[in-house]
Order: sequence, then C-alpha cells, then structure tokens
Amino acid sequence: MTYPFYDKNITALLVVDPYNDFISEGGKIWPRIKAVAEANNCVPHMQQVLHAARKSEVRVFYAMHHRYRAGDYSSWKYIAPVQRAAWKNKSFEFGTWRGEFRAEFVPESGEIVASEHWCSSGFANTDLDLQLKRHGIHQLIVIGLIAHTCIEATVRFAAELGYDVTVVKDAVADYSDEMMHAALEINNLDAMITADDPLMTPGYFVDVTASGRRITRDEKRAFGRPFSWSNDSSWQAQFISDAELRRLEAEAFERERDAQRPPHWDSYNRDYPRGIRP
Repeated sequence: MTYPFYDKNITALLVVDPYNDFISEGGKIWPRIKAVAEANNCVPHMQQVLHAARKSEVRVFYAMHHRYRAGDYSSWKYIAPVQRAAWKNKSFEFGTWRGEFRAEFVPESGEIVASEHWCSSGFANTDLDLQLKRHGIHQLIVIGLIAHTCIEATVRFAAELGYDVTVVKDAVADYSDEMMHAALEINNLDAMITADDPLMTPGYFVDVTASGRRITRDEKRAFGRPFSWSNDSSWQAQFISDAELRRLEAEAFERERDAQRPPHWDSYNRDYPRGIRP
C-alpha cells in the first residue's frame, strides 16, 4: 500500500463542524450520531489528527455550519430541506453552548475559521476557497461531521476546485453505518486513510503508526522518500535537514546505479584502477 505524500507548505487540515451540538453530550444532534461516533472513536481520532497537525505546524482551517439565529430564512422564497430542518431544530444556536466549538477544538492563534456555510458544502457561498488559495494550500486532510452531508459535499466541491483531498475515515461520523458506508465507500470520496495510518509531515513521513507499528522496508521504498526512525508511537514527526535529505538521496541514487552495473564491475575496478585501465 502507498500513502499520499504531503508537503507542509501546501497542506492544510480542514476541520468541519466540531460544534457541541454534534459531538458533545447534551448536544441536540449527538444522540443521533453517538453510536457510530463511539464505535469508530470519531472524536478521539479527530483530536489525534488535530494534535498531529498542530505539532507538525500544518495550517488548520475550520468550515463551520451556519448557526441558528432568530429570523433566519423567514424572508427566503426557497429553502433547502437541510436548511428547513436546521431552522426548525435551532441547530447550533448562536449565543448558546450548543452553537460553540467543543472545547478541544477551539481554534488556536493563527488558525483560520472560514465564513459559515448555509447548506452542506464548506465552500459554497463562503470565503474558504479564497482563504486556502491565499495561503497557498493545494492539499487538504478532512475530518469532522457528518459524512453524508457536510463532509461529502465539502470534499466533492474541493475536488471540483482542483484540491487534492484525503478524508480520515475514522475521524468522521454519521447517523448510521449505512450512511457512512454510502458516503465513504460507495461514493468513493477521493483518498482515504485512518487515524492509525502513517501521517504525512512537513515534506516527510512519520515512520510509525499511531498504534506503534513500524513501516516496513517495502512500504518505505513505495513512498520514495528517506525516513528517520523514531521510538515514539504517538505521531511524533521526524524532521530531516535539507543537507541530510540531499545526502540520503545521493546515496540512494548511488545504490540504484550500482545495482544496474554488470556483475564483473567490482573486479574490473580492483584490477584496473582509474587512470590505467586498458
């Protein structure tokens, strides 16, 4: 298996709708997704990925759903079913605990919250695309809620706009396993990894999974990049200097070149030193 390769300079983590209403006990929508979210450890995995992104200094963006305010849609002629349901249920009500970020996902300084989306896609009628492009972002890692609406719509819109997108499939949840399966497997949302797969770091890969499994040599060769070994099994990024990277790449080139030389090459070099060869 090969994994996507992420460059810190053009990669961002996109966190979708980490509201208390969705992922906290006491939230209005939490009872509907609780079974699926707890089965795949969605919230802990979301925290794990966010922590890894912050530790690796990958930019973090948030795509948040419009929060209910009194008078919303009252003068609209056309209201989508998902908007009508949110209006009726007062989902993510502005000014209440339910409409706030869950505590573990409150944006830190320098992290960017896009304007709220009115329907499902984090891009439609918001400044998310502008913010990503102005920061030079081309690759997105997506986590959050919920799989068959905001995640799927945002990922599809991102792909249409030309972004390379990866969904962390056990850092999302839905109302049922069937809806998760439809959104992630049947509809085939771009690349997908799990929270325990090797995570891409600034220009390099971490060489252990979150469960501590070491990446095999065959997997390392498939990545096509040098690694720095680590005893840390908690997504600790391993950095290599530019000079060290160039040295390792030169050594890899030499090994590949030597492997292509004929079998008698070594004895030829020994018997006929450079400069006095026949």
